[in-house]
Amino acid sequence: MQKEHRFTAQNTWDTIAESFDTTRKKPWSICLDYISTLQPNDIIVDLGCGNGRHLIPSAQQCSQAIGIDLSQKFLMIINNKVKKMNLTNITLIHGDAVHLPFTDQSINAILFIASLHNIQGKVHRQQALLELARVLKPQGTALISVWSRWQDKYYRHFFKQYFKRDHEFGDINIYWKQHNLNIPRFYHLYSRGEFRKELQQTGLTIQSLKSVYITSRRFPDNYFAVLQKA
Repeated sequence: MQKEHRFTAQNTWDTIAESFDTTRKKPWSICLDYISTLQPNDIIVDLGCGNGRHLIPSAQQCSQAIGIDLSQKFLMIINNKVKKMNLTNITLIHGDAVHLPFTDQSINAILFIASLHNIQGKVHRQQALLELARVLKPQGTALISVWSRWQDKYYRHFFKQYFKRDHEFGDINIYWKQHNLNIPRFYHLYSRGEFRKELQQTGLTIQSLKSVYITSRRFPDNYFAVLQKA
């Protein structure tokens, strides 16, 4: 079943990649703040790197930046940017966060931004977090973000779903409608408590867990966590 989900997700993100790239150029400041704390000789991995808006600043800060994404189209977009900027320390990998192609304790830092919530199935999301913990070096850190379930756009949907559940609570299809597209994307939106619980199961130390407002006004729409390996 995971292979089917992966194939569907790859087709989805390949279809919207160019549209996404034109509308998501600016990196988030909270990610840039995290990247700025890393050391020049660090190796950083960006899981679900998308169009590279956080991968490129990572490469400018660290000795090596590795981007992993399911979408080959996204990787092509990044590759074109890398060539234009003459960056030589970026490696791109076509893969997913559930099975990382790295040895144990080999990575200094990991970005996992707005990607965990696109993995279908709780067991697979948990496996992705365990993989993240496995590959981090001792004292290594990770910045992870997910969408909040109870944000302005969706809290009414989930309030209704709470009383009528025919699938995992928190699952939703959110449509990409930019540039005359109408493409469903799988999301699992988290409560703060659920996010904390899954992070705790990694065995990593939660250094911070913040509720963040990006587009919402009434309720936070994102949770950001910084984890560290002992």
